[in-house]
Amino acid sequence: MTDTTNRTALGTVRERSDIPRARRIVVKVGSSSVSGENTGQIGALVDALAAAYGRGTEVVLVSSGAIATGFPFLGLEGRPDDLATQQAAAATGQNVLMFRYQQQLDRHDVVAAQILLTAGDLQNPTHRVNAQRAIDRLLALRVLPIVNENDTVATHEIRFGDNDRLAALVARLLGADALVLLSDVEALYTRPPELPGATRIDEVPFGDELAGVTFGSVGKSGVGTGGAGTKVAAARLAAEAGTSVLVTATALVEQALAGEPVGTWFHAAPRP
Repeated sequence: MTDTTNRTALGTVRERSDIPRARRIVVKVGSSSVSGENTGQIGALVDALAAAYGRGTEVVLVSSGAIATGFPFLGLEGRPDDLATQQAAAATGQNVLMFRYQQQLDRHDVVAAQILLTAGDLQNPTHRVNAQRAIDRLLALRVLPIVNENDTVATHEIRFGDNDRLAALVARLLGADALVLLSDVEALYTRPPELPGATRIDEVPFGDELAGVTFGSVGKSGVGTGGAGTKVAAARLAAEAGTSVLVTATALVEQALAGEPVGTWFHAAPRP
């Protein structure tokens, strides 16, 4: 691994090609990318994160997937509808999910730390500062924080709603240079990509309202809660705070973190 002196050359991210020189980056991965038949993608995801880590970049992973990982262990065939069973699945799946990540990180001699947050934690000034301080310290110690919503205690009324928003709030909290939102779609389109006339959106200037663009609301896998619309909302939230955002597929994470021209790029507001 690279020692901390290499981080002195890292800096602001304004374009895709700047991602390899990010000082601090937040990567969010969706449930459908790391659970079920796609569990095998965790290895490639970890390899890409470790490559960024090796360049000296401070990396935070926001990972969905606890509920989707847990429900098979409870004898369930699909995502449960009632809150209590979702909470039980999350408690079971979070343990398994962290084990799978650490198993892959061991190949790179990287240690993971688990951070579970609720919407209330980021609204409460004391909790928010404590979370920031803990994550900052973990990054200084060259540990990889893995963040998820604390679904075991979250309620329908008080929660992030999806981990895209959580990732944007974490990026703002930590002053990240870039946020990468990963899912099962390689870019955003002017309408759901399976519909005729859908056109890939390459870049979104800061402040662009994307007039005339239509997004679906739910991912096609059925195991997550987000969709293209939530990613746009999260990207705008992060971009307002000066964090550039890339939306792309989990299968393209290596190219994304290498600064290659993949996905949809949201330009950030200029930082003071």
